[in-house]
Amino acid sequence: MSTLWVGTSWKMNKTLAEGRAWASGLRDHLAEEMPAGVQPFVIPSFTATAAVGDVLGEGSPVLLGVQNAHWEDAGAWTGEVSVPQAKDAGARIVEIGHSERREHFGETVETTRLKVAAALRHGLTPLLCIGESLEVKDAGGTSEFILDQALGALETLDEQQLARVVVAYEPIWAIGEKGRPATTEELIAPFAALGEAFGGKVAGLLYGGSVNLDNAAELLGIEHVTGLFVGRTAWQLEGYLELLRIAEAHAAS
Repeated sequence: MSTLWVGTSWKMNKTLAEGRAWASGLRDHLAEEMPAGVQPFVIPSFTATAAVGDVLGEGSPVLLGVQNAHWEDAGAWTGEVSVPQAKDAGARIVEIGHSERREHFGETVETTRLKVAAALRHGLTPLLCIGESLEVKDAGGTSEFILDQALGALETLDEQQLARVVVAYEPIWAIGEKGRPATTEELIAPFAALGEAFGGKVAGLLYGGSVNLDNAAELLGIEHVTGLFVGRTAWQLEGYLELLRIAEAHAAS
């Protein structure tokens, strides 16, 4: 079985002290108990990136990420952060195209393509987020919609570049505080479509959206799912550690 990815994005949460405490607990736990067959990753807010990286330490098995990065390496882009700057702060993953970025900050398929290319250019892992609205889902257009998002960002990549990309399917109706957990039946068709297009070609096909300790094992059992991208359940360290244990058990089964 391929490596299972288990990661979390903190969105706009946690102070420096809170981020350091979470990272310290994870570092100490993994020093004693590293889950076999699992790739942990954490994506703090920008202000905590370097601090979390310092706590995790050089050579940490945990991949550190950022929640966004610009496609240009430098320039007059006030308020933006470049991929080289993210890398300089310790990041090894760049989250790209989250639905909140698309809805509130004008992220498009074209900008996700540019950002994927920038991340790859500098040796970082692009974590491309895709997902449809409830309206698209109810109209039966889920698979076509998410494939358009993914192919639009990835279609120019060669085989070696594509193998460095992680894709996270996060249906908009299932994420956030008001999200509704997706049923296994609702995820079979989208992952079948993603598996046909990208299975064995990308580094991981992740699911995110109201992932919790009760449904994590079942989600990992869906064909073509090779990891979880988790929100609130992983913001408390014990929740994240339990997710790692669940993934390790699945990897061993």
